[in-house]
Formats: sequence, structure tokens, C-alpha cells
Amino acid sequence: MAGVASTRELLDFAIKVAWQGGQTTLAYFQANVHVDRKADATPVTEADLGAERLMRQLIADRFPDHAVLGEEFGQEDRDSTHRWILDPIDGTHSFVQGVPVFGVLVALEIRGDMVLGVAHFPALGETVAAGTGEGCQWSGRRARVSRVHDLQQAMLVYSDPGATPAQGEKGLMALRRATRLQRAWGDCYGHCLVATGRADVMLDCVVSPWDCAALVPILREAGGSFTDWTGRETISGGNAVSTNGVLREAVLGLLTGDGTAQ
Repeated sequence: MAGVASTRELLDFAIKVAWQGGQTTLAYFQANVHVDRKADATPVTEADLGAERLMRQLIADRFPDHAVLGEEFGQEDRDSTHRWILDPIDGTHSFVQGVPVFGVLVALEIRGDMVLGVAHFPALGETVAAGTGEGCQWSGRRARVSRVHDLQQAMLVYSDPGATPAQGEKGLMALRRATRLQRAWGDCYGHCLVATGRADVMLDCVVSPWDCAALVPILREAGGSFTDWTGRETISGGNAVSTNGVLREAVLGLLTGDGTAQ
């Protein structure tokens, strides 16, 4: 079935998968869910596991020849031009704390290109979705990045600054000093704030492919940029920065240079 469905059909299916995964998470949200720790000490709950199981089953039923990579159950050993990349709860710390800014991420990669991405925020009732050539939609309306062109007028959001590798601390501090407003609204929520024009720059210090995959087409179709801190559009860079596009070079100059904007 690979290659038969259009981008629009695939995107509609991805939105459905993210929504149903989100419904699973809501059954556990603010309900004193038990928290386990994975080998890397990050939290995992039955909500994460149950949502990914359901999302994988939906994909297997519709596209049995497609591969799947998910945060909780890893990579399927299947050779396919199409690979779905899932994060059932991006922002598990927020989820466990009862904070509603966690997201369900669904992306589709075709022959190495991220062609669509969905970030669904079940506790907020918001969905940001994009497909190549389809634009970016935010809960049914067109999403676009901001037009802020001066870093000194920009709003910066970021995930846990305490996780910043030593080599990135200088750039991060310089960027915090250079921007007008800073808020710690992290994980996929921060990137989607940039995609919808509510923030101008978002930094993630430590990320995995499933954290990034859906955000690449979302930022691209919204008119912005999603890269690692060296400027590569990749899901495997280990860190990430979203911008409104206009500020991209100035931000990268602070992150990778001598602490001055390009």
C-alpha cells in the first residue's frame, strides 16, 4: 500500500492516530498514574505504553507494510520506504505533574524525507499538523510563524536549561541575554508555539529522533526552521532549535559562534 495514499490522506490518518493516542493518555492524566523509570532514568507510565500500543496497531491495520519507530517500543525490523515515527507522550515530566502542555507526536518519513507531522495536545484540545505542500494547520486554521526580525524583540522558549551540555552553555546564555522575553515552556509545545507565531525561538538541549520528526514538517510548512544547533535540518542531531526563519542565522550565530549574533 506504500505510495498509494496521497499526502492529504496520510496526514488525515496521522491526525486520527494522534487523536486516538491522545484519548488514551487522557484516561491517566491527573489521575496519580504510577511512574516507572527507564534505563536512562527518564519517566514512563502506562499512558505512554498504552498510547503507543494503540497507535502502532492503527498503523499496522491500515499500512501493514510500513515500518514504525516509537520511543517506548523501538524500531520494527521491517524494510520499507515508509517509516512512522511516534512519541506517545512528549513531555512526560509535564504529564506526570498534571501540567497540560504534553503532546502526542506522529510523523511519516518517506525515503528519508519527513513528509508530514502532527503534534496533538489532548489536554489543551489543540492540534498542529503539516504535510509537504499542504501547509501547516493549527486546530483547523492556517499556522504561520511570527514576523519578528530583531532578536532583541524576540520571545525565547526552552526546555530544561539544566540539561545543557557544557559546550552549549555559553551560546544559550548569550541567547537568553539577547532576547526580550524568556519562558520555560518546553518539549514539543515550545516548538509549536514558534510554528503558530506565539514565540519566536525555541531551544531543546537534548532530543531524540522521535522528539523531532513531527516538528520538521510543521516548522517548515509554517515558514520557519527546525534544525540542530549547527543548522542541519535533522532528527538525529541530539539537540534542536526552532526559529521563525528570519532569526535563524542570528540564533545559530549565538549558539555556535563566539556569543555574538551573525
